[in-house]
Amino acid sequence: MANTLKSKILDILHRDCRISNDEIAKMTGSAADEVAQIISELERDGVIMGYGAKVNWDKASGPDSVTAYIELRVTPLESLGFDRVAERIYQYPEVKSVNLMSGSYDFGITVEGSNIREISSFISEHLATMNSVVGTATHFVLKRYKFDGVICGETETDDREVISL
Repeated sequence: MANTLKSKILDILHRDCRISNDEIAKMTGSAADEVAQIISELERDGVIMGYGAKVNWDKASGPDSVTAYIELRVTPLESLGFDRVAERIYQYPEVKSVNLMSGSYDFGITVEGSNIREISSFISEHLATMNSVVGTATHFVLKRYKFDGVICGETETDDREVISL
């Protein structure tokens, strides 16, 4: 039962990390102190790695940014495999995520920069110069419709009255 409760708590926090322990307790039918203890354990064990807001940067008043998804084909390092390559890549602050993938590319990387030129420079100066890299494919995000389970913008509705003859 504890794993089920942990899963419920994680799901609730993933959807809204600002929710109180008392509210989580009511939603799960458990005591608030039990919820607090489980959350502390999850944080200590590295299951909960941090908390944050899901921000629609297109609507935020701040500096513009560009997101790119980069597919990377590599030759794994002998006796170290893909892990060492991934460690080198995720050290860069521009890199927001690194995932080992199945398919024709080995890694899926999410990179953010101020503009397309900045991301292009990052690829040519840092990724392409790595000995193990044999190919890249870069895809720039043009518009977000849904991110991490949340719809980013309101869908436009047509409020005109339908008239038919």
